[in-house]
Amino acid sequence: MNQAGGLGTAIEEADPPAPGAAGNPTIPNPARVYDALLGGKDNYAADRAVADKLAAAKPSLRANVRANRAYLGRAVRHLAADAGIRQFLDLGTGLPSFDNTHEVAQRVAPESRIVYVDNDPIVLAHARALLVGSRQGATAFLHADIRDPDTILEQAALTIDFSKPVAVILLGVLYMIPDADLPYANVAAYVDAIVPGSYLAISHPASDIDAEAAAAAARQYDQSLPTTQTNRSRAQVTRFFDGLELLPPGVVQLNRWRPDPGDVDPGIEISSWAGLGRKR
Repeated sequence: MNQAGGLGTAIEEADPPAPGAAGNPTIPNPARVYDALLGGKDNYAADRAVADKLAAAKPSLRANVRANRAYLGRAVRHLAADAGIRQFLDLGTGLPSFDNTHEVAQRVAPESRIVYVDNDPIVLAHARALLVGSRQGATAFLHADIRDPDTILEQAALTIDFSKPVAVILLGVLYMIPDADLPYANVAAYVDAIVPGSYLAISHPASDIDAEAAAAAARQYDQSLPTTQTNRSRAQVTRFFDGLELLPPGVVQLNRWRPDPGDVDPGIEISSWAGLGRKR
């Protein structure tokens, strides 16, 4: 296992693809659109235009995106502070933002080791920002598709010791995997590779909350971006945790998963599910 700390080492494909169209500021990009919805700065007018269309179809969307980011912070903080997890495999990283996984985890435990994974060349271009961690720990980035668990697990093992507990994080990414691409089998492959005492964290857009607006936003997403969106019900999201011990409160709306004492009720229905499961 690579023992480099601090800056870490970027793990990439031997010949990662050039950004190409994804780097064209006039062509909207999924990662940049998400960044625009989050209120970030790594986006262009074309991305903001799509973000506005999505938000028009689903007015609660920006609140959902913020709730997803807040859930990431609460889940990672719980894993590091309460569950004692020191290794994180963050699948579908997206563009660097505030309180990235390594920042939250290493704030609690500086020795934490994090591997980020994303197949978007735009994210790859920003990966250097994700590689700045604590001196005691390590961060790395792998340019790969999460539908290729064998390759990801092999490469991630350069930084993560899979004989020890690992938290696998899939936040706001599984909706990009249609049923035809076997999302449950892919998630199961990651769960099979981690030892007891490891965790799986998931967040996922809901098909059964604010259903009409969610469906309209999904249609707009499919029309505007090269990737597709598959919303799923609470039962379908819960299925990803088959064989795991779901931590209380189970699979719930993002803002209802262990909110912090000072959290304010958004006053709208957050139409995304979230859960955290432990491998026994």
